[in-house]
Amino acid sequence: MEIWEMTAVSIGERIRQGEFTSEEAVRSFLDRAEMEEGRIHAFVRLDGDEAVKRAREVDQGIREGRYTGPLAGVPVAVKDNICTRGIPTTCCSKILKDFVPPYSATAADLLEQAGTVILGKTNMDEFAMGSTTETSYFGPTKNPWDTDRAPGGSSGGSCAAVAAGEAPAALGSDTGGSIRQPSSWCGVTGIKPTYGAVSRYGLIAYGSSLDQIGPIGRDAADCAALLKILAVHDPKDATSAAGMSLKAEIPADRDAMAGEARGLRVGIPEAYIGEGTDSAVRNGILQAAEALKQAGAQVETFSLGLEDYVIPAYYVIASAEASSNLERFDGVKYGYRAKKGPEDGLHEMYKKSRTEGFGPEVRRRILLGTFVLSSGYYDAYYLKALKVRALVRGAFDRAFEKYDVLLAPAAPTTAPRLGESLSDPLKMYLGDIDTVAANLAGIPGLTMPWCLDEKGLPVGIQIMGNRFREDLVFRAAFACEALRGTWKEVWKREGGERS
Repeated sequence: MEIWEMTAVSIGERIRQGEFTSEEAVRSFLDRAEMEEGRIHAFVRLDGDEAVKRAREVDQGIREGRYTGPLAGVPVAVKDNICTRGIPTTCCSKILKDFVPPYSATAADLLEQAGTVILGKTNMDEFAMGSTTETSYFGPTKNPWDTDRAPGGSSGGSCAAVAAGEAPAALGSDTGGSIRQPSSWCGVTGIKPTYGAVSRYGLIAYGSSLDQIGPIGRDAADCAALLKILAVHDPKDATSAAGMSLKAEIPADRDAMAGEARGLRVGIPEAYIGEGTDSAVRNGILQAAEALKQAGAQVETFSLGLEDYVIPAYYVIASAEASSNLERFDGVKYGYRAKKGPEDGLHEMYKKSRTEGFGPEVRRRILLGTFVLSSGYYDAYYLKALKVRALVRGAFDRAFEKYDVLLAPAAPTTAPRLGESLSDPLKMYLGDIDTVAANLAGIPGLTMPWCLDEKGLPVGIQIMGNRFREDLVFRAAFACEALRGTWKEVWKREGGERS
């Protein structure tokens, strides 16, 4: 097996055992990226020289005992809305195309302290607004399983990089499903942690009450190892959960949780597998449910309620917060500034800079957010959306009184063809129906691949847990992996062909 085919945890273990060095691992993934990037475009920035230099420093640190963690020396990719000191961070937008942050996000700093090696920045929907990674200023990312199809979004670059073997693990961000949905479409594993579990300091905001950084890997063990690094209280982030015990609750590896399906209480919200869900996706959920039941879990369907309201509530809240957060990008302090005509005043410069700097999807959401916050419409739309959010949170609270985890799809379909979603924005928004509720409620959700559809595309399952109960989410994920077998075995058995 080539290094680029291994999981992040396996790479870290072999580096510690001296089978190969961090530099060799980094070079393996850089070589793979050189071969794949022409057809995938997962990265917007890949600095091989700096990555090799950093790998040599880490190798020296490992020999000296400064880096001892399970992911020391492991290469990782980072989404382009997570600030990295000295490395351009653009949110894949023209308005930030030349921005180089003077500081790193806490998540990026924690990765560095753990001895990982950042390979580069991954492509994304502009300002994380989109579900296909097609709204990027730098052009779309393509799905490694079928390059005529979308990888999902907005963390499509990170998920595609892991799926194509260009990185063993990556960081993404999830506002309404932006880690979980592309993980499903690309056949990788990704988790949106509990809101507040991972610091948002240095994450360029889209919707501040919804955004959450999370890990993407080849399997649940990779995600668990990364989350143990990231889940710390950060005084620089006012929303960081102080004094939480999440880090201690995350299992160290799958062996610690293998075979733990017996006694697990699993609920399946009926609406998530009802009308509008493709038969292949529904069958995947039912197959996973049956496998868990055969392994001793208690599985039943139930009515969560409020499903018809989560999409409107989410887009009202997210757009309102986007309108507020993106107000700072005005062409004055940093970022793109439009050329000023002789008659242009300050307000005209603002207007031109923002019109030319933001893409159409970002402008659409800013306009929607400004409208719902405006006088006369605040009570009619924004305030009602906040009330629905409270009801959604209450519905999940009641569900978790009865169930340990919830099982659902991460998307109602498998990966669509490129261009299909952009032609119908409303259809793209409705495609988030399976993921946005977790962001409204602030609960964790993990997506892992389960099977292939008739076209040979990955079908993912989503496991949601109560706030700060990632331990139960991972317990269920490890049980599902044990029942499924390795993902490589699945797609070979079912006739899937990787391009």
